[in-house]
Amino acid sequence: MIIMKNKLKIAVVQAAPIMFDKEKCKEKAIRIIKECAEHGAEFVVFPELFIPGYPYGMTYGFTVGSRNPDGRKDWKCYYDNSILSNGSEMREIIETAKASNVYVSIGYSEVDSVTATLYNSNMMISPEGKTYNHRKLKPTGSERVVWGDADKEFFPVMNIQWGLSEI
Repeated sequence: MIIMKNKLKIAVVQAAPIMFDKEKCKEKAIRIIKECAEHGAEFVVFPELFIPGYPYGMTYGFTVGSRNPDGRKDWKCYYDNSILSNGSEMREIIETAKASNVYVSIGYSEVDSVTATLYNSNMMISPEGKTYNHRKLKPTGSERVVWGDADKEFFPVMNIQWGLSEI
């Protein structure tokens, strides 16, 4: 049974990622989670694709029917800095959420451990370390060059302590 609370202190993170650097993004996320918790936040929310950053304006050298070598190198760098949902970087973030006793929602570029497909994902983490991985169901427009379509298995709901206690 969830005991409902009337108030929630949310930290909405407005910080730039360290583009294409999963290790530095992870370190920054951990610092921010700890700082937010120290200031009383109960739920820390990061933006879409905080790890390793949203590649705004990049084409990866793609045009219909072709791709240039420099674009392939850029895409490979982005791919190499995307992370596994159960990889070491995410495990460190989960442990930080647990140690800080906060909920965390963090956007990241996920590498599927079986298919190697990239997904625009959001990991929701409870203070107990329970995780709920959401993949963007349908990347929009040119995002489809980078990320794959998810399916209904990756649309979880996390019960939390805030919300309507009566309807």
